[in-house]
Amino acid sequence: MTISRRALKLNSPMVAFDFYKEILEYGYPPSLYFFNVLMSKLCKEGKMVEARSVSTEMWKRNLRPSVVSFNILINGYCRLGDMDAGYRLTREMEERGILPDVYTYSALINGLYKNLWMRDANELFNEVCVKGLVPNVVIFTTLINGHCKDGSIVLAMDAYQLMLTQGVEPDLITYNTLVNGLCKSGDLGEARKLIHVMIEKGLKPNKITYTTVIGGCCAEGDLDGAFEIKKMMSDNDIELDDVAYTALITGLCLQGRIVDAERILTEMLNSDVKPDDPIYTMVIDGFCKKGDVKMGFKLLRQMQSNGHAPNLITYNALLNGLCRQGQMTNAEMLLQAMLNLGLNLDDITYNILLDGHCKYGNPDDYDMLHGEMGLVHNYATYTSLIGSLSRSSKPQARK
Repeated sequence: MTISRRALKLNSPMVAFDFYKEILEYGYPPSLYFFNVLMSKLCKEGKMVEARSVSTEMWKRNLRPSVVSFNILINGYCRLGDMDAGYRLTREMEERGILPDVYTYSALINGLYKNLWMRDANELFNEVCVKGLVPNVVIFTTLINGHCKDGSIVLAMDAYQLMLTQGVEPDLITYNTLVNGLCKSGDLGEARKLIHVMIEKGLKPNKITYTTVIGGCCAEGDLDGAFEIKKMMSDNDIELDDVAYTALITGLCLQGRIVDAERILTEMLNSDVKPDDPIYTMVIDGFCKKGDVKMGFKLLRQMQSNGHAPNLITYNALLNGLCRQGQMTNAEMLLQAMLNLGLNLDDITYNILLDGHCKYGNPDDYDMLHGEMGLVHNYATYTSLIGSLSRSSKPQARK
């Protein structure tokens, strides 16, 4: 192994740089490769001042920087959003007789899109084409990503078609970017078509591809489509992650398919994927609203045994389930347990109890709730009270 390569293995790039300068003083020939790698390491760490000092040392050693040297620095500045420095270096390289290549423009276009300077990025892309340079897959993907983030999915698909026309093969990142953009725009059919196009081209959709479509399907209420994609993942031995499971459970809960949601939750746990607190709470709330409070409490115990600490929202869901069934004694017991746990009860908690008392013949307990809990009147409070008063003021039927 050469001395320069040994220096690059040192933990700190600047320590390596100081060591390298020292050996250069002893007549060791300078290496452009070493300087470029060192600058690249510093740029990736965001240390642009240090990277420029390496560049300055390069000139002092009479080493002529290559287009790669300039591209490393330009990309470093653009990644940090310093487009002025990126453009200054581009002009400098041109003044020194080094022509920017497709990677130079790729760094600049990516930086412009990150700064949301869409018009400037599009103009630079057109400039690349006018100069006779064929944009590479990175430039096209950057362009497509920019259009997707801007909500211009039609322009993104136009860029994709132009890419194919110019013989540039989209890679997995390109397709994932398009699939994500299509799902966000609600065009699930086109997103699914792209998956089949990928497969036909020999590109294997990965977990990101499938999970994105599952999320899109669930957001649009297309659960059949979501489960179709889930099956494709299973057929290709791709395991679902927490994002995919969360999307499926959320979609099922929104459609009232609580039993199916609990089945997916069980599958999630069996796959050693940990659900978060909101997922448990969502399923618990679903069962309670369906009248199956027993299942809600079963999930609460499961949640606790898996190391989760249910919060106020979880307990409010259970409290609501009890009150909806008129189990006011159990509701009061749960309320006491919540207080013992040190939960800071809110207006939602008290309004749930008030609504239960009013519906099941105990509106007088409102005074206790108001006095002891300091209940704040809101629309739900008045609705419950008015409903209770209306029922109690109805004339008695003659015997």
